Amino acid sequence: MISRVYHATLFALYQLCIVIGIAAMPLAIAARQAGFTLPIHRALATVEDAYEATQR
Repeated sequence: MISRVYHATLFALYQLCIVIGIAAMPLAIAARQAGFTLPIHRALATVEDAYEATQR
């Protein structure tokens, strides 16, 4: 059984990744104009999958 601490930690990490993604938006736009992308979406997807797995 998954503990409440683990679930709360995943939720906090998920929210932190969202905040970092929003804060890095100007940098991501500049990087895209320079020709490359930042892999923030991969980190967010991984944490989101782990968090959703605890919901089941």
